[in-house]
Amino acid sequence: MATASELLSSVFGFDAFRPGQAEIVDAVASGHNALAIMPTGGGKSLCFQLPALMRDGVTVVISPLIALMRDQVRALHAAGVEAGALTSGNTQEETDAVFAALDAGTLKLLYMAPERLASGGTLALLRRIGTSLIAVDEAHCVSQWGHDFRPDYLRIGDLRRALDVPLAAFTATADEETRTEIIARLFDGGAPRVFLHGFDRPNIHLAFAAKDGPRRQILGFADGRRGQSGIVYCGTRAKTETLAAALREDRHSACHYHGGMEAADRRKVEARFQGEDGLIVVATVAFGMGVDKPDIRWVAHADLPKSIESYYQEIGRAGRDGARAETLTLFGADDIRYRRSQIDESPAPAERRNADHGRLNALLGLAEALKCRRQDLLGYFGEVVEPCANCDLCTTPPDLFDATQAVRMALSAILRSGEYFGAGHLIDILTGNETDKVRQRGHDQLQTFGVGREFDRRQWQAIFRQMMGRDLIRPDRERHGALRMTHAARPILRGEADITLRRDALKKAPSRTPVKTLVSEEDAPLLSALKAKRRALAEEARVPAYIVFNDRTLIEMAEQRPANMDEMARISGIGATKLERYGDLFLQVVTGAPAPGVHPSRRKLAGRGEGAIYDRLSEIQAELARGENGTDKPLSCSASLLAKVAAMGSPDMAMLGRVLGARRAERFGAAFLQVLQDAR
Repeated sequence: MATASELLSSVFGFDAFRPGQAEIVDAVASGHNALAIMPTGGGKSLCFQLPALMRDGVTVVISPLIALMRDQVRALHAAGVEAGALTSGNTQEETDAVFAALDAGTLKLLYMAPERLASGGTLALLRRIGTSLIAVDEAHCVSQWGHDFRPDYLRIGDLRRALDVPLAAFTATADEETRTEIIARLFDGGAPRVFLHGFDRPNIHLAFAAKDGPRRQILGFADGRRGQSGIVYCGTRAKTETLAAALREDRHSACHYHGGMEAADRRKVEARFQGEDGLIVVATVAFGMGVDKPDIRWVAHADLPKSIESYYQEIGRAGRDGARAETLTLFGADDIRYRRSQIDESPAPAERRNADHGRLNALLGLAEALKCRRQDLLGYFGEVVEPCANCDLCTTPPDLFDATQAVRMALSAILRSGEYFGAGHLIDILTGNETDKVRQRGHDQLQTFGVGREFDRRQWQAIFRQMMGRDLIRPDRERHGALRMTHAARPILRGEADITLRRDALKKAPSRTPVKTLVSEEDAPLLSALKAKRRALAEEARVPAYIVFNDRTLIEMAEQRPANMDEMARISGIGATKLERYGDLFLQVVTGAPAPGVHPSRRKLAGRGEGAIYDRLSEIQAELARGENGTDKPLSCSASLLAKVAAMGSPDMAMLGRVLGARRAERFGAAFLQVLQDAR
């Protein structure tokens, strides 16, 4: 049986495992119970798909969403793997095909939703087909305290015990508490092998920006990535509709998505996003879970997410193919007030509300960070890393200043006015603006009146926002959003601590963001041509474009410009089935000429050492076709026979003779043996 590395290359077209994959594949293929926590886009599916090909019997995959299952099945079919799904979304023909493959013993992976486990016939079916492994995707859905809880996930532990087969569980969003619950519910509290392979997605560029005309900022960000698939997350349903309309007016292909839409309309958007290149979906957080589109090139937040976990999960939908992806998160004082009030008004116990404030604080700390954002983000999850050089603060270090005096002025104004006013009135006090409200309350007589004239109104707004981001001040819902000081601010007010803020945040944001391209200017036309060919093939086959090839494969193709099938086979993401199906078509786009005919036996060796041996054997055969003197009767070997010889490794003359036959061994044997020995 082929090894994991051989299958990784021949079936999926990858030269090497991603970090952490190899040891997980080895454990699962060896029959160990396993729990793997890997970042979104880290290659979790390969960690059960490869073992399924290495083991006898059928691997049953429990997955929470029909769309996710269908996408994975289509991708496996494109790679030449027998897989099927039994879902409520199947046509009768699809269901019949799955059962026919199961009866024939050819199906290797069977996908099903957890709800199917409630059916009385499911256990009998899984026993009959020879289930040898259970894989659980999105295993955090078993957690009763998680936001994605699915009650039928609680049946999986019973299924494992009934079938008495190993179980491998996978998720990207399990903290320590959730991991403990997964082990208790799926493994009876036993000791599966646990793999925790970090949360970093180094291909994703992280960026935050203070709101300064958010519609203009989002349009500018999208304009710099024109033609690339993206998601814009918004805090309200209404905003998704108005922003999608603005993007369309700016000549983007865009649509909106939210929970208030009819189910049929939501499905249309999901289908469009999976199938179209360059579509932008403007959505609430109702959109995202189960999106298996690997070539989402960017994710933007028009409003601040609710927590750092939500932020991590939502940006993780970009760049799942490993190619470069970008993010932008906009935030402002209104966002902070809104998120604080959401927590304060929640019916949850005080302990839970305090924890939610802590998670929001972590996100605000990331938004107002003064150094590498990735260090802050991964630090929250317990990882210590070096500066990443792939976030806005690494590429453009912030302009900082000692804001201790300014913050003390603001805190003093808050306290002297009784903690009963919002930022607007406080800024009037600090800048000496004698409004009617200021005079009526006698605040023009405060010691802090006019002490902050060195900053204008915009700059003070930025200072107050940064103070809210550092949790030095909070809006008080019982005082209609009036700002009050927190305990964290007291050392600064008393002169026991200093504080540094960002001076660049006090300046007006640029009107447009720079244009970002996936490849160099020289390679851009070829990439466009390759995408056009991919789109045409996908439309013909009625599958999403990435099922043909994902963006990363096309980018590498445009940059490497393979000149023949051997070089094409070395492009990441091109396995044997896809090379056979699409190799000639894309090679013709790259070279600008029809691909030369290659015998199927030689094509199977493309990109491997045996291919070069085959070519040398073919040359030797041509030279000796009429013998050493050129006068003998013509004699040759078939292409399949040459391929067999090329793959022999280190034979002796007797072994070679048995393969070639007496006449061919006499003519070619010694020369062929020398080629094989030279190749060792």
